[in-house]
Amino acid sequence: MKNLKSIVLAGFLAVFFTLAAQAQMFNRTPTPNDNLKSTQVLKNGDVQFQIYAPEAEKVTLGGDIVPWGTDLKSEKAENGVWTITVPNVKAGTYRYNFLVDGVKVYDPKAPDAYKTSALVDVLPNGEEEFFAVRKDVPHGAVSAVQYFSETTGTIRNMQVWTPPGYNAKNNKLPVFYLIHGGGDSELAWPGVGRAGIIMDNLLAEGKCKEMIVVMPDGGIDVNLFVKDFVNDIIPYIESNYNVYTDADHRALAGLSMGGLEVLESFMAHPDLFAYINVMSSGWFANNKEMYEAGDKRLAEIAPTLEKTVKFLKFTQGGPEDIAYENGKAMLKVFDKNGIDYEFSEMPGGHSWLVWRNDLHSFAPVLFK
Repeated sequence: MKNLKSIVLAGFLAVFFTLAAQAQMFNRTPTPNDNLKSTQVLKNGDVQFQIYAPEAEKVTLGGDIVPWGTDLKSEKAENGVWTITVPNVKAGTYRYNFLVDGVKVYDPKAPDAYKTSALVDVLPNGEEEFFAVRKDVPHGAVSAVQYFSETTGTIRNMQVWTPPGYNAKNNKLPVFYLIHGGGDSELAWPGVGRAGIIMDNLLAEGKCKEMIVVMPDGGIDVNLFVKDFVNDIIPYIESNYNVYTDADHRALAGLSMGGLEVLESFMAHPDLFAYINVMSSGWFANNKEMYEAGDKRLAEIAPTLEKTVKFLKFTQGGPEDIAYENGKAMLKVFDKNGIDYEFSEMPGGHSWLVWRNDLHSFAPVLFK
């Protein structure tokens, strides 16, 4: 009975404080935050950010939208609204956050801030951008999927894009596994990476084959991920989706840390994937053991890769990419072992500007 009274009292107090908070909201004094528009894409290509922080002494901006090494100027108005402008922003989708007196603060005005980093679309060419939502294009579905991982002993998450009409059809499809980078989650590729939208547009334009795209959570130890990937993720997909189960119908790509997971996956299992793209990644230049082990393993698996892999690609964001030197050094070991591959780079550094383009160019070559 005592526990029941405690539960009732706790429930009453929760309702009481909720109602009290609501009453204070309705009776409070209006502030400049009420009608504040936190992000605005200006006609000159600049993007303006605003946050109401009247008591703050310093407010700056962080995230993908801020160019490396740039010290942005922030201005505080008399009404307590801080304004920060990022100049000459290229077309893309960017993550951002405020730093209020050194504390990372997600935009409280952004509708999705509770779930992930806030996003702002910069689309100077509107629907012509390859990652823009187009009204006249059939759209596939991006589904949140949970599976039990025997490897980790936990429930883990992934996102799965299926093409338009997938559930109404009965045809088998190939599978493309797409991995995010360090510090991100399975939400990165369908979110800031715009993977589903890119695939929608490519498919509508007749530039790629129908497939499903699996975006797993790679945010664990690389070796542990490889075990989870091979022993849990691939079997789950092949048991729950109408897909082919041979190497010719599997593709694999990943960026940065996800690129390392791609490397470890196909080097441990060289007979599993026919199409591979390592984005902005490579063995660490100062890690002698990694190079020695990689050299030895490539020598062992070179005949299998030659037989199984139809297309192996390495991509970088130019010399400004923080993984550029690692990647170039690693490719010398691939050259030494006679591994055929394609290499390309574009300006943009270690950023989603590059990786969205990587996906846009990689998907059309798959399963041809």
